[in-house]
Amino acid sequence: MPLDRSSPESGEPIAPMLAVPGPMPPKSAENRWAFEMKWDGVRAVAYVDGGMDGRSPGGRARGGLRLFARSGREITDVYPEIAGIVDDLPAQEAILDGEIVAFDAAGRPSFAALQTRMHGLPRTGPVVSIAYLAFDLLRLERRWLLDSLYHERRTLLESLELAGPNWSTPPAFYGAGEAALETSRTQELEGVVAKRLDSVYEPGRRSPAWVKVKNVRTQAVVIGGWRTGKDSRSSTFGSLLCGVHDDEGRLCYVGRVGSGFDASTLQDLSRRLADLRRRASPFDADVPSEDRRDAHWVEPVLVGEVVFAGWTTDRRLWHPRWRGLRPDLDPRDVVRES
Repeated sequence: MPLDRSSPESGEPIAPMLAVPGPMPPKSAENRWAFEMKWDGVRAVAYVDGGMDGRSPGGRARGGLRLFARSGREITDVYPEIAGIVDDLPAQEAILDGEIVAFDAAGRPSFAALQTRMHGLPRTGPVVSIAYLAFDLLRLERRWLLDSLYHERRTLLESLELAGPNWSTPPAFYGAGEAALETSRTQELEGVVAKRLDSVYEPGRRSPAWVKVKNVRTQAVVIGGWRTGKDSRSSTFGSLLCGVHDDEGRLCYVGRVGSGFDASTLQDLSRRLADLRRRASPFDADVPSEDRRDAHWVEPVLVGEVVFAGWTTDRRLWHPRWRGLRPDLDPRDVVRES
């Protein structure tokens, strides 16, 4: 039986609280919400100097930083420039929740740029700059804050005044949802996350107390196979066959993705998929005959992300375009977002 990552006593890294997709809270209730930018990066829980009393996952001794992705995988060594946050923290011990973000040449968050860092430091070429944006505080000086209200946790977080070359606490907009959403559009961000001021922190739960309002639609998908490529793609693949899990945990087919790949991505994914081949389809529901044609099936362990126009009436992705792999996500956690 897997350990319960929703419990701070499990000894496992805490699973971050998740938001549900939805519309903005009604104008009449805005004063009960805070609004944060939705950063286009990788979610990470940061244990800062957190092992003094055995609370750091694995019971390591105190004196450093440990970063964990949403899947529970440790990613500390992938982002060594965040380690300096230990010296910037005016406390002996803390657990933070936040997002690791990369930036393009114009200084905007770029998921494409982050792709070059998600699998480790590059062996050659320039290193893409990243930052850890802390937006919640789960523990401080050996005191758990999970049952504290959002506005209390946020006040404590801001009092830490985290501001370094690769870490900061971005501002929250209190009771100003439309202004926050317009700011996100102006800065070409993914959207905003509305957080109820009186909400507690619910590890591992997708809670209606947090609502993500997107400017663009994205969806995590599990790769279940690929179709043979033609012409310039004859040595790679034509499209990926993708699925998401339903409420019973079954992997349901949601369509194929054939655009958004550059040459290096095609080569990289082809190598990964070749090592995962299997004889039978991993999807529980039937795949349409036109999509089964020339299909090659794989073990459903790779997670990617697409941007798309919407859902069709038969629950397929409409006009999906590939964004990149998501090694920070566990395939079992991939579900359809409304």
